Amino acid sequence: MAKAETILEMDTDAIAARAQEVAKESDEAIIERLQTRFSILNQMTLAVKEGIVRSMIVSGPPGVGKSHGVLKVLEKADLLNTLAERPPKYEVVKGSVSAVGLYAKLYEFSDEGNVLVFDDADGVFFDETSLNLLKAALDTTERRFINWNKDSRLLRSDGIPHRYEFKGSVIFISNIKFAHVRSKKLKEHLAALESRSHYIDLEMDTQREKILWIKKVTSDGMLDSYDFEPVVKDELIDYIESNVDKLREISLRTMLKAADLRKAFPAGWQNIAKTTLMRRGA
Repeated sequence: MAKAETILEMDTDAIAARAQEVAKESDEAIIERLQTRFSILNQMTLAVKEGIVRSMIVSGPPGVGKSHGVLKVLEKADLLNTLAERPPKYEVVKGSVSAVGLYAKLYEFSDEGNVLVFDDADGVFFDETSLNLLKAALDTTERRFINWNKDSRLLRSDGIPHRYEFKGSVIFISNIKFAHVRSKKLKEHLAALESRSHYIDLEMDTQREKILWIKKVTSDGMLDSYDFEPVVKDELIDYIESNVDKLREISLRTMLKAADLRKAFPAGWQNIAKTTLMRRGA
């Protein structure tokens, strides 16, 4: 398959149409919609942990709380294992993973009640062998068997069979908005996974939506550990909103970085933020 960067072309017309839709919504309607999406995400994560749902894809921009929400639910659901000092029945896979490594990881978490979370590990979408393994693992048949028909020193040394039944569940957390991908080749592969999964698009595509979500999460207590006065929280929100076109990223992470600077350098934090948070030349 072609390299990811050569085929991950986004549909700019679809993105523009989406922005026009958002422009018609009130602030209150947007916040309510986003809250509903995150609430559904929590409910669906629990259903995945219980094995009722085999696979879920979560799509949304970076730094808005996708991973945090999923992991918080999984940690709570797995609390008994934690208290008993047993290994957790879920694992987060980040970054690159080879096809044979994926086969081994699926085997490790193949038992019922186990969950594998692929967080920003979009490389699995671009590898033909990895996609075929995932399609087998998430098939809608009653029993799901995965096969590895190549010789592998890794599998031999770890005692991993060349065929096993997968009873676990999988969550994909991705910054890719599947509906906006233009590449026909990638669309076909993503569609194969989407047809086997529940797909949740957090629908936070515009700067306005991100700013409103940052305000909402901040007002709900995200910065409480900093012991800021309300006026300081307002100062931070105003900073993000005023510099929306200059910041490298509009996200909860950016708000936390700004809060770190405000805590460390109360008098001159904005001068430092210009260097660390803004794009060059902004």
